[in-house]
Amino acid sequence: MSKRTIKKQFWLSRSEAQDLQKKAKKACLSEAGLIRLLLKGYEPREKPDADFYEAMKELSAIGNNINQLAVKANSLGFVDAPQLKKEAERWHKFQADMERTYFRPDESGLKWQ
Repeated sequence: MSKRTIKKQFWLSRSEAQDLQKKAKKACLSEAGLIRLLLKGYEPREKPDADFYEAMKELSAIGNNINQLAVKANSLGFVDAPQLKKEAERWHKFQADMERTYFRPDESGLKWQ
């Protein structure tokens, strides 16, 4: 991470300041973090609702169970371990896709960047 040695100050109206504060809170970022993200050409995503976190927790548990089954099946040699491993990888990819969809910012389509 680069050192931030330059301080910038600017004036906002009350409504602009409230808007910045509200948008930073929705994205779970500080106001400065939100501005830096926007300057880099990204649009942050809002924090997902509680159902998302519950689904991710369940998905993670399922993935861990599948991995444990794959290890056991591979050691005992009576289950199609490659197929089970493929399924586990599919679950992990799904989890990563969910995180990317809900958490990672999108590149902005703004022309001035």
